[in-house]
Amino acid sequence: MRIETVTTGLDLAGVFANALLGGAVARRYGLDLFGFVVLGLVSGLGGGLIRDVLLQNGPPVALTNSAYIPTALCGAALAFVLHISERDWDRVFTVLDAAALSLWATVGAQKALAVGLGWVPAILLGTITAVGGGACRDLLLQRIPAVLGGNALYATVAVLVAAIQVLGTEFGSPLTGTVLGILAGAVLRVLAAWRGWNLPNAPDWQPRTFLGRLPRPTYRPRLRRRPRPGDGR
Repeated sequence: MRIETVTTGLDLAGVFANALLGGAVARRYGLDLFGFVVLGLVSGLGGGLIRDVLLQNGPPVALTNSAYIPTALCGAALAFVLHISERDWDRVFTVLDAAALSLWATVGAQKALAVGLGWVPAILLGTITAVGGGACRDLLLQRIPAVLGGNALYATVAVLVAAIQVLGTEFGSPLTGTVLGILAGAVLRVLAAWRGWNLPNAPDWQPRTFLGRLPRPTYRPRLRRRPRPGDGR
């Protein structure tokens, strides 16, 4: 099987999964059918569009391959017609998010390597591909994108998956890198969401200043009493 065929298949799987995620978010916000379509397209195609524009290797594949937009619409439509509880949606959302993140991180890294870029741009584009659609979706909803932190490991997982893909390609076995990257990324993302693993925030690493370590004075300065009428001079 050619690596290009595998890449296209993984890319479409990522489009469908991310579009389904966009539809799940639209359901949480109580949007109408058009809202499902918009969030499904943005979430499903956003990361790939950003990747292809940065690569400048012709028009974005989402606009030239007739399978991409219908795949994203199918994902949004499936989220629109499914009627399951919010608790089950949370579980499905976590699993789909882990799968989509890993799928697109491998695809982004593969496409960067295919045009002759080095390992650093490949990891960067793999990460952008994985988190770009979700970031655009969150910005449309006026909420802080998940890639900026405040939640379980997200972009860190994409970096790891893209790095595994790059290593597999460098050692002459890109398909092995793809399989290992997807498995490692999906497991790590699910575990991070389940166990609440995240990166430290700035206050956790903020050093104490020298002045902050100095003991505070325990005395109070004596204030001068104002003279009152009738006081002797």
